[in-house]
Formats: sequence, structure tokens, C-alpha cells
Amino acid sequence: MKYYRKQRGITQIQLAEEAKISISYLSKIEAAGLNKSLSISVLNQIANALDVDISMFFNQYIKKEE
Repeated sequence: MKYYRKQRGITQIQLAEEAKISISYLSKIEAAGLNKSLSISVLNQIANALDVDISMFFNQYIKKEE
């Protein structure tokens, strides 16, 4: 997410506002080594705010695991 946010040139505050989530929640999501569950609904809100397909987040996760 951080990658796509930086590609758009927006801050965490701007993304949180666009995705309609709190800045503290977004910063926890973006934190390295996140061990927090995340709903598909919130993930979709973030993907929409970043104008990316939600599957891009899963692709990034799979690449990190390989």
C-alpha cells in the first residue's frame, strides 16, 4: 500500500481521508511486519482511494513470500 500511496504522491493523512479510515489505522496497516487482520471491505476502500485493483495487494504479498 505504501508503494502505491507514494506513487500517487499522497500522504497517509490524504489516503486515510480518501479511504474513510483513521490515520492511526492506516499507519498500522502500512507498518512493516503487520500482524493485524484487515477486512476486505477496508482493503477495497484503500484500493479504490489509490485507484488500483484490490488484487495488486495480494500480488505484492505473494511476491514477498516467495
